[in-house]
Amino acid sequence: MRITQGSFSFLPDLDDDQIKAQVEYCLNQDWAIGVEYTDDPHPRNTYWEMWCQPMFDLKDPAGVMMELNACRKAFPDSYVKLIAFDSTRGFETVRLSFIVQRPKVEPRFLMSRTEGSGRTVHVTLTTQR
Repeated sequence: MRITQGSFSFLPDLDDDQIKAQVEYCLNQDWAIGVEYTDDPHPRNTYWEMWCQPMFDLKDPAGVMMELNACRKAFPDSYVKLIAFDSTRGFETVRLSFIVQRPKVEPRFLMSRTEGSGRTVHVTLTTQR
């Protein structure tokens, strides 16, 4: 099963040249870039671990790629994503996020439904490794 979260989620994984092109686009928009990672890609897990502080004043994509590669090296079996933040309105807004690394074996999700009183249905999503 392939986890589909963020932009480009239904495309094949981007290679480093394509990732660098996206980073250049983000930097040209004056967006800050952050690198995050997790081993729990549950859809409700929106708070991944930050690898480093978001790179606010960076103008060269090589700096982002350096941090990305350091995160990949430190967490080779985790999901890693890049996030672009826009602060033009006075607060940080996520404008773009996409997964740049996946573990060799991705977890599967199992959805179970339980009927309650009346017409209530409870849905539970669990991870299977």
